[in-house]
Amino acid sequence: MPLSEHEQRMLEQIENALYAEDPKFASNVRSRRFGGSTARRRLQAAVLFIVGLVLLIGGLVVDVMIGGFPIISLVGFLVMFGAGLMALWGSRSGPGPASGAAAAGSSPRRSSGREPRQGRKFSERMEERFNRRFEEE
Repeated sequence: MPLSEHEQRMLEQIENALYAEDPKFASNVRSRRFGGSTARRRLQAAVLFIVGLVLLIGGLVVDVMIGGFPIISLVGFLVMFGAGLMALWGSRSGPGPASGAAAAGSSPRRSSGREPRQGRKFSERMEERFNRRFEEE
């Protein structure tokens, strides 16, 4: 079910506020939510794993030994290991989220016009906001 125009605007405002408040967290969340590059990364890892498996088995068939050790099989194992790590870790930095964080961070929408306080904890900022609401009333 698609969002209405009002809901989309509200969501954009929330995203922009999140980028203004904590751009590192926001880009991390965005990179996990939009997993296009992650699927591509996993496909690449699967192909590399298969290549490593072929090298592992092919090294035993070809029988190229250096110091009595099948070196091609060792390379195949290392390729498989690297592919496994690539599939698990994925890509933390990509062009999409970083450019979105830079664009949102360049023009933060704040109602009070104050700069974000970097040295304070999230819970402290939320507590201060909560107290300010009751002081205004």
